Amino acid sequence: MIEKPLTPEDVEFVTTLHGEERTSFVVLMQPRGDQADVLLRAIDDVAIGELKEAVREGGKPEGRAAREPAELALEYSLRALREAGSDAVGQVVEEHPLDKLKTVVDEAGADEVIVLTAPHYVEEFFHRDWASRARHKVGVPVLKLFAHSE
Repeated sequence: MIEKPLTPEDVEFVTTLHGEERTSFVVLMQPRGDQADVLLRAIDDVAIGELKEAVREGGKPEGRAAREPAELALEYSLRALREAGSDAVGQVVEEHPLDKLKTVVDEAGADEVIVLTAPHYVEEFFHRDWASRARHKVGVPVLKLFAHSE
């Protein structure tokens, strides 16, 4: 599960986690603009000094305005994973992302879930981050990794 396009460092990291073993990915892109915990995100932005982001939290795009950039980010990420030698498919998930994640894990017979996200300290403290919530839902190990910034 990702919130933004994978950087080259992210791609290298996730594709080499298991050494030379061939990997395949089902990528779920969860546009951050559609998450429900706006207050937690704003507090988190203030906590790490991102005051401009905290002010903008209420103005995040939703619906089609959030979906189009998410689709582009997903396609970019899938292409990067494929170019690194992995099989990769994916989709943008706007509603009930943890339910969708559980379905994908079951249908794909996934060995693990990787949640690649920026640090969200307040959400993590209250266990409202995607990785914490997924651990209670999916039935396989959940690995939380922090995404690289460009």
